[in-house]
Amino acid sequence: MKHTISVLVENKFGVLTRIAGLFSGRGFNIDTLNVGPTADEKTSRMTLVVHGDDKTLDQVTRQLNKLIDVIEVQDFRENEYVDRELVLTKVKVDSKARAEVMQICDIFRAKIVDVQPHNLTIEVTGDESKIAKFITLMGNFGILDLTRTGKIALARK
Repeated sequence: MKHTISVLVENKFGVLTRIAGLFSGRGFNIDTLNVGPTADEKTSRMTLVVHGDDKTLDQVTRQLNKLIDVIEVQDFRENEYVDRELVLTKVKVDSKARAEVMQICDIFRAKIVDVQPHNLTIEVTGDESKIAKFITLMGNFGILDLTRTGKIALARK
């Protein structure tokens, strides 16, 4: 089962290493990891996506809460949070395909951030299913390069 975990931490040296070590020490592979500052410069939010059963993830959550620099841990359940991901992708285009790629970008509310004679660099944000559909459509034209931020999430309440 896929879990999205949000960890609010003190913005201190070594916190990321301790948290990642906790997961790797338990044999969990972190699918995505995103860390960034919050509105309070003393704290950062880590968003992790991992696979595991509920019992094991509950144990990891309890151990995360025991770490000194951890302020709050949330294991988001379905419909309890809003999530987004950012993708930058470079797509191969010729004069014929350029217009079609631009139309698809309009439909997905994607932004073309760089134009070159034989490729376009596109920025798209959204949830996991939107991103997957966009990447599939761009694959028909030829993806030259792609990078993803990983999921970020906030509780709805």
